[in-house]
Amino acid sequence: MVQRREPTARQVRLGVELRRLREAAGLNAVEAARLLGLNRVQISQIESGATGVSEQRLRRLASHYACTDEEFVNALVVMATDRARGWWEEYRGLLPTSFLDLAELDHYATSLHEVAILYVPGLLQTEEYARAVFSGRVPELTHDELELRVRHRMRRQQITRPYKLVIHESALRIRVSDRAASRAQLTKLLELSEADNITLRVIPFDLDGFSRAADTMSYAGGTVPKLDTVVRDVPHGSAFIDSEAQLNVFRTRFRKVEAVSLDPERSRDFINRLAKEL
Repeated sequence: MVQRREPTARQVRLGVELRRLREAAGLNAVEAARLLGLNRVQISQIESGATGVSEQRLRRLASHYACTDEEFVNALVVMATDRARGWWEEYRGLLPTSFLDLAELDHYATSLHEVAILYVPGLLQTEEYARAVFSGRVPELTHDELELRVRHRMRRQQITRPYKLVIHESALRIRVSDRAASRAQLTKLLELSEADNITLRVIPFDLDGFSRAADTMSYAGGTVPKLDTVVRDVPHGSAFIDSEAQLNVFRTRFRKVEAVSLDPERSRDFINRLAKEL
């Protein structure tokens, strides 16, 4: 088994799911290792994403763990055997790992759901808006570091899967740059909202009873619901949340926020009015 220097988030997630299956079966790492003729350290490396696992071994483990969810096991096999090198790997060693993990998550997601309170989400930002956001970073980035982040963000914006966004009026009004940049950003949102795969809804300031003002979140759908992922911003990057209990919480939160927002047509009218005010 070749040990990886830096497992990707997807490789780590595969290991996490195998560990969960083992623990649900009531087996420890030593017992699991014996099933494959391995040792405890090798099982631990597989479960941490530090080493890969073949389809044959993965299916044997799933069988020994009494996992009867064939669709889930097949999805794990795809994760284990995919050798494709994503475009984001060009940035490895140049950008923080969290940037690569987000791009990888976007690429493999079957759907995206997002709630934005203070900023327009990165997947919909104009180049100037993104540059202004990164320019506000403390400590300040060098020119090359700034441009590298902007280029990476623009490359992430290949949205082909269903994407639902609920955005608060505050994110639409806050000027991260100047008036012209804000107008251009609102115009881009209007253009993107016409795409068949993008649904954009707005929460205006005058909405009564909106109690989720701090609940910025990104929700990426997996090939099966068990492989969904929630992304939350943390001081030094992004945190991936994937426990079933937490996933259910965030699914419910998104449904509630979506339910109180304006419908897509009224949302476009709302954004259009804001653009005309600038």
